[in-house]
Amino acid sequence: MLKKLSILCSGRKATVISGIFLLFSLFLLLTGTKFPLDPAWITVILSGYPLLYLALTRLYYKKWISSPLLISIAMTASLCIGELFAAGEVAFIMAIGALLEDMTVNRAKKGLSSLMALAPAEGRRLRKEQGAWIQELVPAAQIRTGDLLRVLPGETIPVDGVIVSGDTSVDQSVITGESLPVDKSTGDEVYCGTVSCFGSIDMEATCVGKDSSLQRLIRMVRDAEDSKAPMQRIADQWSVWLVPIALLIAAGTFAVNLFLGLPAMAALNRGVTVLVVFCPCALALATPTSVMAAIGQATKHGVIIKSGEALEAMGKVDTIAFDKTGTLTQGKLEISDIIPFQDTLDEQTLLAIAASAEARSEHPLGKAIAAYAEEKGISLRNSENFHMEPGKGVSSEVSGKTIYCGSAYYLSEHSILLSSKEKMVLEQLGTQGKAAVLVADRDSCLGVLSLLDVMRPSVRSMVYRLSKMDTETLLLSGDSQRAVLYFGTQAGIESVCGELLPEEKVKYISQLKQKGRTVCMIGDGVNDAPALKTADVGVAMGSIGTDIAVEAADIALISDDISKIPYLKRLARSTLRTIKGNIALSMCINAAAVTLSAFGVLNPVTGALVHNAGSVLVVLNAALLYDRRFL
Repeated sequence: MLKKLSILCSGRKATVISGIFLLFSLFLLLTGTKFPLDPAWITVILSGYPLLYLALTRLYYKKWISSPLLISIAMTASLCIGELFAAGEVAFIMAIGALLEDMTVNRAKKGLSSLMALAPAEGRRLRKEQGAWIQELVPAAQIRTGDLLRVLPGETIPVDGVIVSGDTSVDQSVITGESLPVDKSTGDEVYCGTVSCFGSIDMEATCVGKDSSLQRLIRMVRDAEDSKAPMQRIADQWSVWLVPIALLIAAGTFAVNLFLGLPAMAALNRGVTVLVVFCPCALALATPTSVMAAIGQATKHGVIIKSGEALEAMGKVDTIAFDKTGTLTQGKLEISDIIPFQDTLDEQTLLAIAASAEARSEHPLGKAIAAYAEEKGISLRNSENFHMEPGKGVSSEVSGKTIYCGSAYYLSEHSILLSSKEKMVLEQLGTQGKAAVLVADRDSCLGVLSLLDVMRPSVRSMVYRLSKMDTETLLLSGDSQRAVLYFGTQAGIESVCGELLPEEKVKYISQLKQKGRTVCMIGDGVNDAPALKTADVGVAMGSIGTDIAVEAADIALISDDISKIPYLKRLARSTLRTIKGNIALSMCINAAAVTLSAFGVLNPVTGALVHNAGSVLVVLNAALLYDRRFL
């Protein structure tokens, strides 16, 4: 009953009514008009009761001396000395502050709320009946993995899946942040919540319900909303100390003024004013409003921050460690060099021979070679008697001729030896971090194809910008040391370490933390999850990263845009500065107001105005984070 009454007295409508009666009271006060019941009583009841209820429930159930308790004491003290308007003003402006905070938080959550609203309600499922395909609209919750779905132009894709037929362009800005639609065809992945712009497609559902990409984002959003930052806890702890300190200073002000010969009522008036201005409202608002505004700002740019704690830690980070594959690189092998070793062969012929031999291979290198040949429109030759030796290479009869594709060791097993010149080429490719596939017939080595995991184009500029922010960058990878050194050089990262197992990455990061470093780890794979958890801040590549990596991380880059790291760093630093600035501002205003109150310059009415103007200023300053440009 008491709780329902508190809820009834809170909110916008009750606050508006409270303000109208307070204005009426002010009119009576200024005109000297007498009224049987001061309208400020309505304000005290409507705006003051929720504060009093909150203070007493926290004190009784949680044994927590909170800031609402000090505000309630100040309000009660004002009533006791007959300052009814001052009591109403304290209660009303506190209610205004609460509404303003809610508006800031709701505005900060605007991007998150719109993300949740994008969850599709239904999908168009296909089922076979008497040899014909029948369409039926079903709720999205009823779609199961393996279901065949049809998506028409303009419709929202209901679950994650793979296209089995049809071509389209998909607006997937909600998931990846890409401004232009992405062309999709058979075999391509599509994501829940994205929109098929132009074409009709049939797709097989792969991740449904809570496992879909959009629902995973929504879960992370909810985690961010429920989190509480360390600085906010510090502010709460300060509130516990502020109550007895405020009472002590108020009592001291009363006693000193009484000792100096001031009338008891005037001395009491000054003591009550100290209580009014000492209320830690601005201090309590400083952190949550700043954190939520920053989380909303980040969400607009495709960065999901799970907690205020992660945001604050990111602001203190001085060392950032990157995984290589899928983080600094695109996680997709592409042919970088085609080098024939015989004068009678050109690049196109060598590629055709290799792709024909690898056509049935399931190995990533073989599949990449075959895909590249198809992309270049190379016609494959007849291939028979395909044989694969794991970890070595493949052999196949191509146009009646035995072809071997694999490592130098694999070729040597078949009595095919490399010349010194060929070994030199192979060594050079290795120093560049490239994977080499040698192509040979029964007599000699025909040439070599090298493959490279392509580096993201924005990596080097991102590393440079971080260095300008006095942030050290590291490259930690399980790849070979030569490959890691090559990529480190290309990216502009001096400190690199390769051939690391997951536990070794954890050990490396732990050692950095023991040296007093604040470490951020950025990765995308299952093997990165322990390191993401160990680091002070873990950042996962949200789109291509594994579920385990995303869940282990504190922050997710939804569009896999690694260039957002400097933006994230600047946002976090600015948030820290805003929080500290707000706390300093609120404490300075309180200190000045307490001094003025002790000397009688402020009375309860003007003291409440000065104090609560500071609270409003703090909230407005925090709200500016949402629209500030950091890119």
